[in-house]
Amino acid sequence: MTTPEEIIDTLSFFDSWEDRYKYMIDLGKSLPELPAELRTDEKLVPGCQSQVWINPVFNNEKFEFQVDSDAHIVRGLLAIVMAAYNHKTPQQIIEFDIQSYFDQLDLVKHLSPTRGNGLKAMVEKIIQMAKDKT
Repeated sequence: MTTPEEIIDTLSFFDSWEDRYKYMIDLGKSLPELPAELRTDEKLVPGCQSQVWINPVFNNEKFEFQVDSDAHIVRGLLAIVMAAYNHKTPQQIIEFDIQSYFDQLDLVKHLSPTRGNGLKAMVEKIIQMAKDKT
């Protein structure tokens, strides 16, 4: 499992955003594909330009998220978000400073406004799921 610190360190090695995007796409390719039967409307994240599905599995007091998207770069963004939130307790998810994480990645200003809104929608949905469990 990739950690936020590993992603921050790896992205800092790349000089160009083109290389950073390639790395993010590779991260997304490492995510397991979400089975078709879990790609339901209730698992879709509203507010995303692309289709994004998040299936939360709550086991042993921790979330394990199954995620997918129909866009390569968005799968990469999901991988970055999963590094922060997957296999965490609801309290750890709520307390994680996602804005600081994104700031360290210098990420949001390099996304289109619609991608940035989609990223925000993904994070808000996960945080709401965590709050619903506390």
